[in-house]
Amino acid sequence: MDYQERFRIWKEKLPDGSPLRAQLSEIEGDEKEIRERFIQDLKFGTAGLRGIVGAGTNCMNELTVGRATQGIASYIRMQGEEAMKKGVIIAHDPRHFSKEFSELAAGILAEAGIRVFTFPDLRPTPELAFLIRKLHTISGINITASHNPKEYNGYKAYWEDGCQVSSTIADGMMKEIEKVDYFTGIRRGDVEELKKRGMITVLGPEYDRMYLDEVEGLAIHSGDELDLSIPIVYTPLNGAGSLPFSTMMADRGFQNFHIVPEQKDPDPDFSTVGYPNPEDPKAFRLSEELGKKLGAELLMATDPDSDRFAIELLADDGTYIPLNGNQTGYLLVNYILEGHRDAGTLPENGAMVKSIVTSTMSTEIARAYGVRMFESLTGFKNICGRIPEVEKMGYRYLFGYEESVGYAACPKIRDKDGISAGMLVAEAAAYYKKQGRTLWQELEELFRQYGWYSELEPNIILKGVEGAERIGRMMTWLRANLPAEVAGYKVDKVIDYKDGFEDIPPSNVLRFFLENGSWFAVRPSGTEPKIKFYFYTKQASKAEADSVNGKIRDAVLDKIGSVR
Repeated sequence: MDYQERFRIWKEKLPDGSPLRAQLSEIEGDEKEIRERFIQDLKFGTAGLRGIVGAGTNCMNELTVGRATQGIASYIRMQGEEAMKKGVIIAHDPRHFSKEFSELAAGILAEAGIRVFTFPDLRPTPELAFLIRKLHTISGINITASHNPKEYNGYKAYWEDGCQVSSTIADGMMKEIEKVDYFTGIRRGDVEELKKRGMITVLGPEYDRMYLDEVEGLAIHSGDELDLSIPIVYTPLNGAGSLPFSTMMADRGFQNFHIVPEQKDPDPDFSTVGYPNPEDPKAFRLSEELGKKLGAELLMATDPDSDRFAIELLADDGTYIPLNGNQTGYLLVNYILEGHRDAGTLPENGAMVKSIVTSTMSTEIARAYGVRMFESLTGFKNICGRIPEVEKMGYRYLFGYEESVGYAACPKIRDKDGISAGMLVAEAAAYYKKQGRTLWQELEELFRQYGWYSELEPNIILKGVEGAERIGRMMTWLRANLPAEVAGYKVDKVIDYKDGFEDIPPSNVLRFFLENGSWFAVRPSGTEPKIKFYFYTKQASKAEADSVNGKIRDAVLDKIGSVR
């Protein structure tokens, strides 16, 4: 069935008065728009669903969300009565239709005989991940598009281990989803009636407390070891982080903590920021303005579902400097290991995990403390998915992270967690301040000790179906034209992960290692319309590292950008 036929069927079967049908009437005759919306079913994979909100099989709407949930309900029913009794926990972020989609999912699952747990309002993704294991549910669902622009929404699916679903489980769910007809296969029950029958339970504030207790239990230093008067500014970017983050900071005793007022409350349009990604320094504009008024030494931000976390530091010259995810990772890796060492609690068999596209400087830091750094594919289903594996090998998990501002400090929270990362960074800033040092000075000291690393992470955004096709051509071209040298440096080794490599499973990633110790990686994003690049080098000085890395970046982007 082609996209025009899908369009015709939807327009014919959607009822009069339906907002989705009205949208389709508006685009009738627009070949490109119809193709974008109906070229395929919105893909369900290990990242769940993610797409622009609107009418169409390739968009997020009540039919695509309902179909996915009905298929997941069938998959859970196939696991047996015990799985149905364990149930599913559902959360949502502040985006347009997030609450409505979460209620739709609850109604479908409960109508299918599967117990459901929900929240009275929006909650952070890491809290959902934690409570899956705490409540021993079979699955979890979060309606969120994380840091994507306001036009997007998404659907993250988790399994009983607290991680996002593995490829095997995602494939099983997908088989059931494909059996569901958009117009006749979705069976939604009345949510209020299902609550009365005990099929849907709304969780109380004690469950929020359980999550925060787990986060606060990660503390390394406390009390008189910290200067709790340190001025700190935080923004939840109009997302789910405001209440849990401020509660956590108050619990820890921070006396000079401030939230950006314009970004404190939920806003599905993200009116004050536009693109609510803390990885983008532009997201810190209002934080910087408030920070300068207050003399803040640390600016912190989480994305709308509070799993991503980024910081800016007050430098010696009074300016705020944004740290990339690698640099924040260096500080956290060193602070955690240094703290355990000084307290005499550093295990002989300590382990950390980073993604294959994350800087190897953290590996060097871990090695200096006698800790082994494992690697995984990108995504926290892979990073946290290694926790049981490393524990089975006799190691004690201490920390996991990836360069895209994601950090997992707690083995009981099997996803990236901006709340716990924020607590540890704030604690580190207060700890070093007590000793007369800043986080910025600490980072510079790490570079002096381990070498000057440069990290560049550009990407090429290519939206829509045509963009996705071009990204595919870029990867195909690169595999067919592996370079022998880049920017005058010989390529010593290439790792292609398409069939897996050593203990890393298959993925669409290429990694190149150069004779001067530099390396770079290329991969399409799994959740956004972009192809991502990662460039790393270590040199004798910051200026030299930035220069060498810049030349390698320019050479690679020039070549691959010519692929049409």
